[in-house]
Amino acid sequence: MRILISGAYGFVGTNLSKCLASRGHECLALDVARGGAPYTGFYTWDELGKIDWQGIDAVVHLAGKAHDTKNVTAPQVDFDVNVGLTQKLFTVCGDKVKTFVYFSSIKAVDGDTPYAKSKRAAEKWLDGRAVVLEPAMIHGPGNKGNLNLLFAIVRRGIPWPLAVFDNRRSFTSIGNVCAVVEELCKGTVPRGIYPMCDDEPVSTNRLVELIAESCGKSARPWRLPKLLMRCVARAGDICRLPLNSERLRKLTEDSVVDNSKIKTALGWTCMPVRAEDGLRETLKSFSHNGRMDRKTH
Repeated sequence: MRILISGAYGFVGTNLSKCLASRGHECLALDVARGGAPYTGFYTWDELGKIDWQGIDAVVHLAGKAHDTKNVTAPQVDFDVNVGLTQKLFTVCGDKVKTFVYFSSIKAVDGDTPYAKSKRAAEKWLDGRAVVLEPAMIHGPGNKGNLNLLFAIVRRGIPWPLAVFDNRRSFTSIGNVCAVVEELCKGTVPRGIYPMCDDEPVSTNRLVELIAESCGKSARPWRLPKLLMRCVARAGDICRLPLNSERLRKLTEDSVVDNSKIKTALGWTCMPVRAEDGLRETLKSFSHNGRMDRKTH
């Protein structure tokens, strides 16, 4: 298949293109600038008119404005990018390609941030004309965000102070993302909205154990009072500490996603990659990058 990927050189696009290329598919890149992933063609957003859409089997639309956890950009930016680019791309190619896969977010279901609202608005604009994926947090090599912060804490031997919070969260390994997208690009799945995640939710406490295991260390859980940690987080809101109320919520809330709809559509009984196996692969890549960074300094 010939597959065009927007946001081609981001974290998901880079991993996805490598996987698809290894499976014999031809991938074309749509992005603001060239990167290093294995694409056979490259286009900027100003070159949409130069693309031979009739020769493309599927479009995977990854480009977008990421969730702004620091609230440093204007809310309208989320809509300009997440809705605007979706409209721009689909208007040009929607009636020319068999499959259009839009990467939304599970936050679009009921989130109240500008990011969540913009993703929900893009879904509404597409209105059943595309396959929409709502993934829980995606992780894999090159991943950035709270998972990296947690990894750095555990690797340095710092005790985990939030062990009293016993939560369960759904994750989405990049291996499952690649497997699902390859099947979707065949054009056999009905258009609609599909939540996506690994089969098994994982608690943050278990994630800390997996990180410690990957670093060859012992987990150091501290069951400090919840009230104390909430007070520390509120202080972090004011003093810009690593732990603030938003980060505390992300690290300790329950967030379990039902992926049965996408598995039924694909005819699968389970996702190809187990949750803990996918996390181990991601954490292995973090450990490797840490060793490489130390060698270059």
